[in-house]
Amino acid sequence: MLRESRAKPSTPAEAFAYCRRITLDHYENFTVASWLLPGETRRHIYAVYAFCRHTDDLGDEAPGDRLQLLDEWESDLRRCYDSTPGHPILIALQVSIRRFRIPAEPFLKLIEANRMDQRVQRYATFDDLLHYCDHSANPVGHMVLHLFGYSDAERQRLSDATCTALQLTNFWQDVAVDLAKSRVYIPQEDMQRFGYSEGELEQAMVTPAFCGLMAFEIARTREMFDEGLKLLRLVDGRHKIALKLFSMGGLTILRAIERNDYDVFQRRPQLSRWQMAALFLRACLPGAAVTPGSR
Repeated sequence: MLRESRAKPSTPAEAFAYCRRITLDHYENFTVASWLLPGETRRHIYAVYAFCRHTDDLGDEAPGDRLQLLDEWESDLRRCYDSTPGHPILIALQVSIRRFRIPAEPFLKLIEANRMDQRVQRYATFDDLLHYCDHSANPVGHMVLHLFGYSDAERQRLSDATCTALQLTNFWQDVAVDLAKSRVYIPQEDMQRFGYSEGELEQAMVTPAFCGLMAFEIARTREMFDEGLKLLRLVDGRHKIALKLFSMGGLTILRAIERNDYDVFQRRPQLSRWQMAALFLRACLPGAAVTPGSR
């Protein structure tokens, strides 16, 4: 995969076009959010999201030795900082890294998260899961903040709250999808606390214990969204609306899970196109509430 890309070097313009295609093909929700961003920012966002997508694909879907592929990907990423990368995504990303002075750490942490996925399929405690989110989700927020011109610790802390909440929302939304990959992101300590077994999970049993468990996870995910929303006071213009939209989308998914009586097995809760359009319009209204009403 990486070797093939080096055989066909891309110009930066071709590389950014490649990243745009990947992003818009795979991130339906991002298509709406991207309307809010200035054109110059948008192309760098495409490079960051294409990097994230490709990294996740290596960890989730690539045939062969995924750890080796991730190592090769990391080696090519490091060339963004000291030489010339080979992959078109990284050719574009190098321009973004230099333009916005993005450090290597968030990219390296995301690659490491995908290594974790090869080694860890269960999380004993919520703290263990938060450690994973600190590698799988929070780095993306740091990348985006750099593109928006922010690199301070307080904005990164609030971004971490939102990104972790979005990652947790994805876990609760994708319980069945992850189980099919032999992964369980619901903390084992929480399953024990509510008296819900992995055997019941494998049978897709929506019991009172499971409903209580999911209600508990959703409640603390909402608390993280609430904390992260403080970031909106610290960013300007269209960047604020874009960040607001992502939080609104995550909170709407949580509400959808509740409305479906926590049954995430029969149908995956997700946003329709018209729901995304409605959220977009609401995000653009000054003073509009971010958090939809509780169940």
